[in-house]
Parts: sequence; C-alpha cells; structure tokens
Amino acid sequence: MTLTARFPDLNGASVFITGGGSGIGAALTEGFVAQGARVALVQRSDASAFCDQIETRHGARPLAEQCDITDTSALQGAIKRAQAAHGPVTILINNAANDARHSTQEVDDAYWDQTIAINLKAYFFAAQAVLAGMQAAGGGAIINFSSISYMMGNAGYPVYATANAGITGLTRSLAREFGPDNIRVNAIAPGWVMTDKQRDLWVTDDALAAHLDRQCLKDALVPEDIVAPVLFLASNASRMMTGQLVAVDGGAVMTG
Repeated sequence: MTLTARFPDLNGASVFITGGGSGIGAALTEGFVAQGARVALVQRSDASAFCDQIETRHGARPLAEQCDITDTSALQGAIKRAQAAHGPVTILINNAANDARHSTQEVDDAYWDQTIAINLKAYFFAAQAVLAGMQAAGGGAIINFSSISYMMGNAGYPVYATANAGITGLTRSLAREFGPDNIRVNAIAPGWVMTDKQRDLWVTDDALAAHLDRQCLKDALVPEDIVAPVLFLASNASRMMTGQLVAVDGGAVMTG
C-alpha cells in the first residue's frame, strides 16, 4: 500500500476495526498500521494469515480475534480485551457488513433480525462499548460505514438498504450526544468497491460498465481508495467535522 498522506496524531492511537481482516477492512487495517497505530480487529473468520502478512510488511502485528459481531457480549468483550492491550480505543471503525442479495418476499423475521444485527445493531453497541474510554481519553473518533446503495434506490437488498439509511441517522444522533465529550462521529458511504467478494459474487462486465457510466469519475473503486478518507476522518485533520456523511464513490451520487 502506498500512503498518500501522513497523519502524525494517528501514530500510537488505539484503533478498533470490525471486519478488519478482509475486503475494505483489510485495507483499513493496513492503512492504520502503516500510520503507526495500534490496531485491533474482529473478523468472523480466522485472520491469522492476514496478520502474518501485515507483520511481515510493516513490522507490527494487529491484534485479531474471531468474533460474531451480532453477539453483543462477544463484541464488547473483544473491545475490552483490545483496550487492555492497547489502551482506551480512541478510534472506532464500524466497517463489518453483509450486503447479501435478497428480495422482499424472501425475508422472514429471522432474516430481518440477522441482517439488521450485522449491519446496524452492532454499530450501536460497539459505540456504546468505547464511549467511556473515549471520554476518559478526552475525545475520539467513530467512523460508521454506510453505503450509497440506499441513496441510489437500488433494488435487490431492501433490508441492507434500510440498515444503511439507519446508519446515517445513528451517526447524526451520536454526533450530537457525544460532541460535548469531544467525540466525533461521521459516516462514510463507499460506492461499488471491487473487493474479492464483489468480483466473485456480483461483478459482471455489463453491470460494472453500467455503474461506471453513472460515476463522474470513470475508474472502478478499489479498497485502497477508501483508506485515505477514513484516515482523514479519524485524524485531527478533521477535528471540526462531525455528524457528516462522506460519499467515496467516484461521483455516482451527490450528497447535500
């Protein structure tokens, strides 16, 4: 990974990333490690091999733990262990999500609850778990991953789109509540990022061409394109930004 900017205040920061061992999350983990941050991550699958690669490239190893983020006690327990190892989490990246395709008629109670638990509920309870530590540290930054999917009005994942709209509301509410403690809460909405998962499951030549036609910028997004904006939102360079939704999507949608 080639760093496009250096943020000195991230050196030594205690960072916690959900879904930090694959896709966009893996790029984020490497980006923060490259800045000198102490990174802890949770991943549903074993991230040992990924952490080996990061240690080889950067000489620092992320603290990784297998965790189902829909299990609130397990998620908050992982955050406690990260804080014991690295100090109070002052940067929380709520990144983990599942954009599995589904139609309205396929959704039952269990599917709804599971999808909301992954894509929204876990964000709330992770923020709750880091709040006291950020207050004690004198501030912090929370970055919630949303998606442009709900802004585009796409069909094919109505519960996922609902959760992403909810993330924007959650972000604004927590920004107002946490602001007096110098805790900033922002959301980032990636466009269609060409992760391995997306390429394996949903990317076709025709679909990608149609999406690029909608973008102002005609390059396909890759995970590394999301890293620098997140580092900016995590750092003091954005110290007076909170409650905002930042789209990183090549101009497929326009916010405001």
